[in-house]
Amino acid sequence: MREPDQPEVDMREFQPGETAVRRDVFRRKVWSAHALRVVEDTTEALVLGCRPGAESLAPTTWIESLLTGDETARLRALSNLADGNWQLGHWTWRDTVHLQWVPPDSWFSVNAFFDTAGHGQLTYWYVNFQHPMRRTPIGFDTFDLLLDLVVVPDLSRWDWKDEDEYAHGRRLGVVSEADHRAVEKAREEVIAMIEGGVGPFAAERGLGKWRYEPHWPDPQLPTGVLDLG
Repeated sequence: MREPDQPEVDMREFQPGETAVRRDVFRRKVWSAHALRVVEDTTEALVLGCRPGAESLAPTTWIESLLTGDETARLRALSNLADGNWQLGHWTWRDTVHLQWVPPDSWFSVNAFFDTAGHGQLTYWYVNFQHPMRRTPIGFDTFDLLLDLVVVPDLSRWDWKDEDEYAHGRRLGVVSEADHRAVEKAREEVIAMIEGGVGPFAAERGLGKWRYEPHWPDPQLPTGVLDLG
């Protein structure tokens, strides 16, 4: 979904191995930026990979929460988001390898998380509800809508995550009523995909057995990553 004051951009195709940056943008300000490697770019989805060492920018309150386990920092992060008052810090991705499947015009992405130890087995699927991506010259922009769905590898069970945070985001106006209506439809779409074992969840698609290319260097953020044009 394109905000009225955002210009159209060149919808160029990214090549495998290129760096593409996912930015979460709220009210014309970057909330986070993550450097990823392009796995493939097709009409079905933009598929991107990440491993420990990838560079990112994230709210300092989120970083504090992650490092300390302090849940009050998460609450401050959401309040800061609603107020438009946050600071970004540098963060290097760690602990997991993951794959993002981002379809055009959809209010969600599907992520596959893999253990970095042993044989890199799929540990869980993670569905992130978000604004439809808007492509940019360096990657794409979206906005995380706080609600997530965690799915076991064999698709036999799933659990909703951060529903309280999502409800609080609605109260604060971070998640609009239009966003909420779109998320409700996206929930149904995602559950149907899981139950049918289709799309990124299809066994023949092979996303659950993906491996990060070992020769790819860790992706770095480009200069001017905070410039929205």
